[in-house]
Amino acid sequence: MNFNLTQTDHLLTTTRAVRKRLDLARPVPRELILDCVRISTQGPAGGNYQKWRWVIVDDPERKAVIADSYRRSYAPYIAAQKLAVEKAGNGAASNPIIDSSTHLAEVLADVPVLAIPCALGSPEDAGDKGGSQAGWWGSVIPSVWSYCLAARSRGLGTVWTTLHLPYEREVGDALGIPDTVTQLACIPTAYYTGDDFKPATRKPAESVTYWNGWKQTDIAS
Repeated sequence: MNFNLTQTDHLLTTTRAVRKRLDLARPVPRELILDCVRISTQGPAGGNYQKWRWVIVDDPERKAVIADSYRRSYAPYIAAQKLAVEKAGNGAASNPIIDSSTHLAEVLADVPVLAIPCALGSPEDAGDKGGSQAGWWGSVIPSVWSYCLAARSRGLGTVWTTLHLPYEREVGDALGIPDTVTQLACIPTAYYTGDDFKPATRKPAESVTYWNGWKQTDIAS
């Protein structure tokens, strides 16, 4: 089967972190969220042990708990980011990432859906070896990105956030998530406003691809 590479590549290169353009007024149907989760479950799973779980939060009171935890982490985080910008000599310039991140922190409780991807157990279950840890994360993280791609293809914007995790236990208590389960992220999900998205500026593939050895970039070697 041949895919439409134009559409596939557009999806893969324009799935952006959406913060300012989330439509806070338009409800997202639960069936649409289920479609995205359904796609996500086709992600890789070591040993076919499907340990991912999704807690979808659309209840205002529970969203408020998540948003409060997020803001408490955001305050020191963004202060450090602003200090770094000032030290770099860019203090007077507006930083789009900081601006959009601040906006998200302010409106997070109003985003229609906050999706909390979780995994049964914890990475410590895999032991101390790096390979085992990589396998644990590799069996859950790709599914979260698949959710974001599925949402994008359905006209939904998402952004991968983790700032609530220092207060994971508080959020877990509010959502009934047991302490034997690891929260991986919080994915705000909403219809997006405005036009389509564009690819981001990235380093050329040739500069980050090495052939048969570290920093060997000559494709003819």
